[in-house]
Amino acid sequence: MTYEQVKILKPEDFKRLCGVRPETFNQMLKIVRSQKETKQKTGRPAKLSMEDQLLMTLEYWREYRTYFHIGQTWGVNESTAYRIIRKIEDTLVKSRIFTLPGKKKLASSNYQLEVVVVDVTESPIERPKKKQKNFYSGKKKQHTLKSQVIVDQANGQIICTAHGKGREHDFRIFKNSKVRLRENIECFGDKGYQGIQKMHSNSRIPKKKPRGGKLSYEDKKSNQELAKIRVLGEHVNRRLKIFKVLSLTYRNRRKRFSLRFNLIAALYNYELFLPKIKSS
Repeated sequence: MTYEQVKILKPEDFKRLCGVRPETFNQMLKIVRSQKETKQKTGRPAKLSMEDQLLMTLEYWREYRTYFHIGQTWGVNESTAYRIIRKIEDTLVKSRIFTLPGKKKLASSNYQLEVVVVDVTESPIERPKKKQKNFYSGKKKQHTLKSQVIVDQANGQIICTAHGKGREHDFRIFKNSKVRLRENIECFGDKGYQGIQKMHSNSRIPKKKPRGGKLSYEDKKSNQELAKIRVLGEHVNRRLKIFKVLSLTYRNRRKRFSLRFNLIAALYNYELFLPKIKSS
């Protein structure tokens, strides 16, 4: 389906197909077009319009089919599909419009934050040729890449991300990211963040059951209340993984994974502050 066929869809159907809302698509298109206008025109004219090139990129993220299958759908060569998708991604990143607030906001007194939720999600990858043990996740029983998100509990906005290998402990990724939280910010995490209180005293994680013992009623109740707040991180990760490039087995170079993850996270943030779609 070309953009001319897609643009007549209802907003909710457009988002189901592309992963983003029409308003977001138009903003992305504006960025891509402005970048094209600043470049000197050389070579043959493109076979696909800018709208179709952007739609191809979103289709790749959304469905994560191979470049060969994407190219066959759009009537271009496999290598051409690769170059188009990479060009669109680089253009969106360089524009600095779709970016995350960044970890500096967590330490800034000018940025209002009261409660944040930290959570890690895993994305499977193909078995590496070298240093396989570093990427093997004992929890998932396969090779993975880990992605950490820190989310503002008030509005669900992703503040910053960090990435690590499948074998790395969640708390290790937090330490390696060098995130520093203001003392008055309350941080909620899961059991994977044992020891975070040493770095940030205003943190809460579930209480573990003692070996050979049981949790008290008060501890269970406290864990349940904590889970109601912490589940926000799970919801955010689920929305990001609507794009299959983050949930299916990642086949591309691992260096590009964090770029795509952060770009999709920034698109998610952008749509948080758009008016809600009215259901018909």
